[in-house]
Amino acid sequence: MKRLTLLSACLLALSACSDPEAERQAQAAAAAAAQAQKEAKADEVAAEYDREVAAENWERARIHGGALLDVYKDTAAAARIEPGFAEVKQKAEAARDLRRMQALWSYNQIPVGTKGTQRSASIYGKERVDVDGSGPTPVQLVFRDHPEWKQHAYLVLQGGDFRCPGGCRVQVSVDGGKPRAMAAWRPDTDEAIAMFITDHRALWAQARQAKALSIEFPVKAGGTRTVVFETGGLDASQMPWR
Repeated sequence: MKRLTLLSACLLALSACSDPEAERQAQAAAAAAAQAQKEAKADEVAAEYDREVAAENWERARIHGGALLDVYKDTAAAARIEPGFAEVKQKAEAARDLRRMQALWSYNQIPVGTKGTQRSASIYGKERVDVDGSGPTPVQLVFRDHPEWKQHAYLVLQGGDFRCPGGCRVQVSVDGGKPRAMAAWRPDTDEAIAMFITDHRALWAQARQAKALSIEFPVKAGGTRTVVFETGGLDASQMPWR
């Protein structure tokens, strides 16, 4: 009986192999099944993509969309999302850049006895600046709200000094625009190398609006120096400016 069954199976196999049309249909059916499985998986990825787009989570949407167009590029789901994917990638890049700029800011809240809380927001320049020939050093921009000393905006040097006898001016430009002169002054003290910008409210407003804030300031060593602050990630809610 076993020999008869084995013989029947062999005869059927030989019959299939001898029928090209049957073989073609079998291959087509297998390919269709594989494509259907691929389409189903692509639909799952596309659903994740759609959810992230709806939530405006652009970086995660880019990941799902990239996988869809790479791994499942010959599916209906990939064809559907492809026309709008370039815009998603642009928004993802903008979101990543915003996150980077947000990380450039530092915020502090320090109790000042029973008088209240000092709040500050500070950021370092994009690049270090050589202010006195000794080599590039960081330049910091600080906004401070003190319960007694009130609100100020000032630059801080790690080396060298400002040239601001009796007051001076700095040139401030927003996103590469036309510079605006703003009054400044240096405290008569050696405790800190700082220069205050008089119109701190206007500077704060510019920092909130600008992606990059450029400040040109005079130095004791002669001439001026320029520092660029990437202020686009400022979270104004961290320090309400009255």
